[in-house]
Amino acid sequence: MLYYLFKYFREQFELSGAGVFQFISFRALMAIIFSLIISLLLGKALVRFLQKQQIGEIIRDLGLEGQMKKQGTPTMGGLIILGAILIPTLLFARIDNVYIIIMLLTTVWLGIIGFMDDYIKVFKKDKRGLSGGFKVIGQVGLGLIVGLTLYFNDDVTVLREKVKQDASTQNEYKRATTLASSDSLLRDRFVEAKAPITTIPFVKNHEFNYSKLVTWIDDALEQYTWIIYTLIVIFIITAVSNGANITDGIDGLATGTSAIIGVTLGVFAYVSGNIVAANYLNIMYIPNTGELVIFIAAFVGACIGFLWYNSYPAQVFMGDTGSLALGGIIASLAIILRKELLIPILCGIFLVENLSVMIQVSYFKYTKKKYGEGRRIFKMSPLHHHYQKLDYPEPKIVTRFWIIGIMLAVLTIVTLKLR
Repeated sequence: MLYYLFKYFREQFELSGAGVFQFISFRALMAIIFSLIISLLLGKALVRFLQKQQIGEIIRDLGLEGQMKKQGTPTMGGLIILGAILIPTLLFARIDNVYIIIMLLTTVWLGIIGFMDDYIKVFKKDKRGLSGGFKVIGQVGLGLIVGLTLYFNDDVTVLREKVKQDASTQNEYKRATTLASSDSLLRDRFVEAKAPITTIPFVKNHEFNYSKLVTWIDDALEQYTWIIYTLIVIFIITAVSNGANITDGIDGLATGTSAIIGVTLGVFAYVSGNIVAANYLNIMYIPNTGELVIFIAAFVGACIGFLWYNSYPAQVFMGDTGSLALGGIIASLAIILRKELLIPILCGIFLVENLSVMIQVSYFKYTKKKYGEGRRIFKMSPLHHHYQKLDYPEPKIVTRFWIIGIMLAVLTIVTLKLR
């Protein structure tokens, strides 16, 4: 919004300093500052309101130390995160950008689903909340919209080489590009094209075209690639969204982990949206994704700001209003940036938490059928509850998970050159 306003002032009145809003770096810094301020101010007001209305979490006794002390802690704090993401993005991002539109839709869509779940739990006093089937339908619906938009929208493109050049020409070109410090030479060499491709980590020729999943059978099946691609997008959004939801079990864990992931995706968005940086790193250049840096800045600011109230001991829980949205945002960003195959590394915490539940349930059912009594691998799942059962303090568990998250984030960034 402000981008267009100051652009108008600059063009019509030659207002001094108005041009600063043309820079993504400036708008990203403003977005994170506003996000932090909004989350702190909105958080204080919302916590007071929820306490006054006695809108608290209904805690089920799982036999964990200190757990029942959290009974009545205000929930639905995800509204703080949503507000701190949406307001700065609308203020500082170009809202005609297809990727920004997708991310705004993702945030609102999953925020509404999570809010409905929390509303039923709190106001209807139904611990089950929204039915699992309805949640899945909502996630699938979002996956359909995101997948079809990314596949068919004309503004979603990547840059591909016009022609392959010999080694000597490439060396001369690289030297000229370095000296020129401009993207004009690069744009002459490349052309924007639509292609359902993604990045394969740790591989030198690191692009994979989803059409190969069907063309190996028959080249005529390439026209149905959109079906495979959309199904993959649906799976990723559903899996990561649920992973974030499961991780949100102790104070600050999901919020801090999401902030770490957000910073990493911000690095990818910046280099992928900058033609010179993408060429230097030999990674895929995706036009117009640089604008996502502003959204990601707001996302990271919202997560950090929410930690002010959500760190141990939490004054407010995000509830499904926040956790479902966080996971969906991360998944959508990774897909847009063609880095979805890096999700098992980048979102390793979410993955392990998800797997711990699946392994626990599967093993319990198997042993109950075989031996007549169910057995468990973990003392409790998800994994963070296992460590609580081992009498680890909550802050220690959260801090160590964050450290692992940072290590995974660094490894993810290293994949830019490690191939």
